[in-house]
Order: sequence, then structure tokens, then C-alpha cells
Amino acid sequence: MDVVLILGIFLILMALGLPIGTSLGIAAVITVYEFNLGMGMLGVNFVSGIASFPLLAIPFFVLAGVILEKAGLAATIAHFFELVVGKAVGGLAIVAVLTCMFWGALSGSGPATTAAVGLILIAPMIKHGYEKTFAGAIIANASDLSIVIPPSIAFIIYGNITSVSVSALFAAGIIPGVLTGMGLVFMAYVISRRRGYRGLERRGSSKEILMALRKAIWAILAPVIILGGIYTGIFTPTEAAVVAVFYSLFVALAVYRTVTWRDFISILVDASVTSSVIMFIVVFAGIYTWAASVIGIIDIAANGIVNASPNAVVMIILIDLLLLGLGMLLDAISISYLIMPILIPVLAAFKIDPVWYGVIFVSALAIGQATPPVGVNLFTAANLIKSDLDPVAKQAFPFVIVASIVLIIISLIPALSLYLPVKLGLYAP
Repeated sequence: MDVVLILGIFLILMALGLPIGTSLGIAAVITVYEFNLGMGMLGVNFVSGIASFPLLAIPFFVLAGVILEKAGLAATIAHFFELVVGKAVGGLAIVAVLTCMFWGALSGSGPATTAAVGLILIAPMIKHGYEKTFAGAIIANASDLSIVIPPSIAFIIYGNITSVSVSALFAAGIIPGVLTGMGLVFMAYVISRRRGYRGLERRGSSKEILMALRKAIWAILAPVIILGGIYTGIFTPTEAAVVAVFYSLFVALAVYRTVTWRDFISILVDASVTSSVIMFIVVFAGIYTWAASVIGIIDIAANGIVNASPNAVVMIILIDLLLLGLGMLLDAISISYLIMPILIPVLAAFKIDPVWYGVIFVSALAIGQATPPVGVNLFTAANLIKSDLDPVAKQAFPFVIVASIVLIIISLIPALSLYLPVKLGLYAP
């Protein structure tokens, strides 16, 4: 009966079209009232849900990403890759993947990357003969990497829930993120070769490439400074987010001069809205999880998962399938708060490394951003090309398959995730 109440109310509200955060909040409040858990605990959980030093990194990284977007850095990165790739087979599709990978290292958000890169590259891709739904699909799938390649909001959330080092998670995501990106590049090349898609009319000269690199160097330095500072121990991920904001302001105001102080008000508004949506979900998902824990649902679910199979590898694959299914219905933050409290005792029971599993978990959630019916990246891309979701989702299917294959690989080979954090001295398994 407990499960039916807390889960049933949530699903009914979702089916009625209420936002996920609102549905979670109402279900949690009703459960707290019905089981007499103490309405006063709502306020306590509300405050404790956001009063976390690691979570402070989220609004600062969001603000830095918005500033860099307004400064036009995504365009400079894309232009550099266009000159390098030139008229190669699938050139613009490859440029889209590489730009999304790089921009993801600045924004940490899939929808933000889809919007920023899509506004720059979709029109040129259509102009050069690419089907518009393919253009939207490749950018939507490549933008998944924004939450795998650091800095990543999803890793910050995972680290906050599991008390795992965010610095170690950032380092752990690099190799799997690059592997996934290379898989997408390969699939883009194969499809483009079959359809005759190419890049620009010509490759840039050495002088043009150097000039483009010089202009893009400020964008290239951003993740170097942010991640370099974290990995060398100069500052924490939260402090790095603050550094990212000041660096972004310097680049936007003093270097590119594409943003004025008058523009800063709209930048703050955009960043505040995005951060508020994220923290709204964080708060009410946290209350929902607390209520589920108090009435014993989490323990029951965890024991059920542990008893499903004695083999750790089988268990990981089964959970991967569960996450891929949930990714079709919910956003990454909601899934993190709903599922990770259940999985924490499961990881302990099977002695699964939490940093390694953090990469598996976030990689699975990333795929969900490009799978219907609630793939946020797909919706963003479909809106950009003024298309229905279905044709974009159909074009996205081969890229989802590639990303899923990489997910299986990193689920079977822990070293791909653990090598860098161990080598950098950020983690000791």
C-alpha cells in the first residue's frame, strides 16, 4: 500500500502533465501527511536539500556557461573545427560532435549545449545538403556528453547523494566521455558516407586555422583552468565554479567584448531561471526520497535488487537497462534522487566501486536525454528545426545504439573510469 500511494500519486500527476518537480513534491507532501511523518519535517528537508556546499557549484557553473554562450565562444570553437575538417566525408556532422564535446566541457548541461551548438551548426548543415532531422539528431546525441565530460552537473548531484569525491568523478568521466564521442564520430562518418554528406567547400589554410585557433584559445583555456585547478588541488569543484564565472566575465567583457554590463542583467535572469528549475527538482526529489526511505520503500527495493542476481556484472547490466528505461520518462536529476538511495546499499553489497559506478550511472542517464518520449535534448533539437519529435528520434536511433555499446564497455571495464582519478591521486579504490 505504501508503494502504491507514493509511486501512484507521482505517476498520476505526471500523466496529467504536471512538471516532474511539482509531481514529486505533491506526492511527498501527501505521503508525509498520510503516514503522519511530521509536516514540520518538510521545512527541515527543504533547507537541508539545498544547503550543501557541493551543490553551490551548480548555479555558478550554469552562470559561467550562460556568459560564455552570450560571448559567442561556441561559434569560435565550431569555426575552428570547420576549418580543420574541411570538406571531409561527414565533415559538418563530425564538427557538430566535436563542438558539442568541447562545449559540454564548459556548460555541463545537455539542453544548453544542444541549443548553443544547434543555433550555430544546424543551418550550415541543412545548407550543405544534410537532412534537417539528421542535423538535429546528431547534435542532440552529441550534447549527451555534456553531463559525462566534466564539469558535469550530473556528477555534482551524484557526488552529493553518495558522498563521493566530485573531483574524482570529474576525472573518471573524461575517458568514457571521449570514447562515446569517438563512437558518435564513427557513426556520423558511416551514415554521411552512405548519404553523401560532406563538410565545407574547402579545408582552411594553415594561416586560417592558426588564426581561428588564436581566437578560440580563450574557450580552450576555460576547461584547462577549471579542471587543472581541481586536479592539482588548487581549488575544490565549488571554488572552480566561482573561478569559471570570473574567467567567463573576463573573456566576455575584456577579450571578445561581445557582452556589455547592460547584457549582464539578462544573463543573470537566464542563469537564475535555469538554476531555479534544477534546484526545484533537487529539493522536492530529496523530500520524496526521504519520505520513501522513512516508510521503508527504499530498503524493500534495495533488498529486491540484491536478491535478483548473485552476479555483480549481471546486476550492473540489469540496472543499466532500468536506467535507460527511466531515461525515456524522467530527467537525470529526478532519476538520481529516486534511484541512487536505493542503489547505494546494492553497490555496497556487491562491492562495486562508487566512482566507477558513478560514470556508468551518469552515462546511462546521458543516453536518456536523447530518447523519446521525454528526451530533453531531442525536444530542444526538434524545436530548433521546427519538426515533430518522431522523425528526429528515428534519426537518433543509430547514435543511441553506439552510446549504449560504449555504456556496456565501461560497465565491464572499470579501468576506463578509474585510471585517471587514481593516476592523478584524486582517488584510491
